[in-house]
Amino acid sequence: MLKIGPLTIDPPILSAPLAGFSNYAFRQILRELGGVGMCVTEMFSARSFVHIEAKRGEHPGRLWGVRHEPRPLSVQLWDNDAELMAEVGGRLAREYGVSVVDVNFGCPVPDVAAKAESGSYLLRYPEKIGDIVRRLADACKPTPVTAKIRLGWTQDAINAIDVAQAVEEAGGAAVTVHGRTADMFYRGAANWEEIARIKPHLKQIALIGNGDLRSAEDVVTALARYDVDGVMIGRAGLAQPWIFREAAAALHGEPIPPEPTASERLDIIRKHFAFVLEQHGPEKGTRLMRSFACQFSHGLPGARAFRCNVATVCTPDEFYALLERDFPK
Repeated sequence: MLKIGPLTIDPPILSAPLAGFSNYAFRQILRELGGVGMCVTEMFSARSFVHIEAKRGEHPGRLWGVRHEPRPLSVQLWDNDAELMAEVGGRLAREYGVSVVDVNFGCPVPDVAAKAESGSYLLRYPEKIGDIVRRLADACKPTPVTAKIRLGWTQDAINAIDVAQAVEEAGGAAVTVHGRTADMFYRGAANWEEIARIKPHLKQIALIGNGDLRSAEDVVTALARYDVDGVMIGRAGLAQPWIFREAAAALHGEPIPPEPTASERLDIIRKHFAFVLEQHGPEKGTRLMRSFACQFSHGLPGARAFRCNVATVCTPDEFYALLERDFPK
């Protein structure tokens, strides 16, 4: 059982915040398939929240649906301005009633880390991370604040223990650790031994492991072998969003449900597309759905040809017609 402040997350399996994917539609599909203990939004910057509100009188599109969708739900912020983060985090807690405010200290993408000096860039400065978490925790009370980090900035400078301790001492309720350093991006293998080394250095907050969980068996093994309180599944959930229900069943000692057939995958895609269209409309919604459709065809015969063809569709009618004609059977 995973405890994050006053919240009990069961099963102890979280979805990862994936830019361009972890939107309202995807979160709804995960909930309908079952097995996810808590969904997390795509990350967005505190600066963009303030800028978009001032310029357009609205909030970032990545918050679409957040006010009304089921809980528990975590919203992820990034930035390096502690005061601004506290202002926005407090508003998320009060106005949106989110379950958790999570801070991204792990993103290695240059626009975030190098250019904006945020995300994984801040791993080099545990005291700065502590300041951000402290101000956020004060501003968000009683909503818990958590942090997502990596093992360190480089493989020669692994300092996840120091960072995790800074998060806890500042009032953070949990820390999620991706088992790679920032300079690795997504290359190599996630180091779960290094993730587990953190736990004895924490007094009471939860430790959540992330990286290379590709099956229900991987989840069961990670929770049994390593000293973590929960796990977070990222990119494997895009190609097989049913991995959460499979993992949940395995953790509860129940038979693992069979993977969806090609026909069942088609039903999931249609339902997903309906959610996307609800938010984005036909033109943008169709463009966005191309990537999701490619993920859902992963591993099926003829998937490559389908991926090539789906890249050219521009309207919902074209998308639906292509599904009927070319989706791998």
